[in-house]
Amino acid sequence: MGGLGEYWVVLVIVVLLFGAGAIPKLAKAVGQAKQEFKKGIDEGTDETAESDDKSKGTLDT
Repeated sequence: MGGLGEYWVVLVIVVLLFGAGAIPKLAKAVGQAKQEFKKGIDEGTDETAESDDKSKGTLDT
């Protein structure tokens, strides 16, 4: 991992590229994308478990 100084350099570059006002919008977009990704993973896991149950014939109806 990087040191504290490297994180400051990255932060300064991000502020210069996007501007200080765009950082909250960018953080919000990243948070929403993460939430949608986790939701998709959970749905895929549920579908996989359901298809496993169907193939075993143990699905409760």
